[in-house]
Amino acid sequence: MKQAFFLDRDGVINVEVDYLSDPDKAELIPGVPEALREIHAHGFLAIVVTNQSGVARGMYTQNEVNAVHRRIDELLAAAGAKVDGWYFCPHHPKHTGPCDCRKPAPGMLLQAAREHEIDLANSVMVGDRLSDLEAGRAAGCRTVWLIKTGYGAEVVRTTDLTGVNVAEDLADAVRRTFAGEA
Repeated sequence: MKQAFFLDRDGVINVEVDYLSDPDKAELIPGVPEALREIHAHGFLAIVVTNQSGVARGMYTQNEVNAVHRRIDELLAAAGAKVDGWYFCPHHPKHTGPCDCRKPAPGMLLQAAREHEIDLANSVMVGDRLSDLEAGRAAGCRTVWLIKTGYGAEVVRTTDLTGVNVAEDLADAVRRTFAGEA
């Protein structure tokens, strides 16, 4: 079975833009291509799992989400990096009712694990919100990281994170994971 880094999208891969639906506004966070290359160099997959409640809110369509993902793929390819799978939850409980894919539920991770034959117990979740970490734990990931990009800096300032792995950004989390720090 394969191992993976499950990555939130906004604030982890790309610069946080509220309800990003315009591919032209997608901008990679510095260090992300290098981090993805490092993930692959260690034989891990890079799988994005992202809540996209703007779809449920009628702010944009699933096609627009896919267009943003294609643009991010283009930006990554230009830097010699890639994502192995894109998963998104288009739901929001106030608009569509409950679902099993919206983080903190582990549905997207479980689906990716089935489709890519991923060993969750030897995989890693990286996010900028507590719901990302909760999804990783619920799926059985061996390690979860909260990073300070995106909303992460605010979470660090306002939350007791005793026992939580905290890194500066994706590159730091990847480096520290492979250095055996978590």
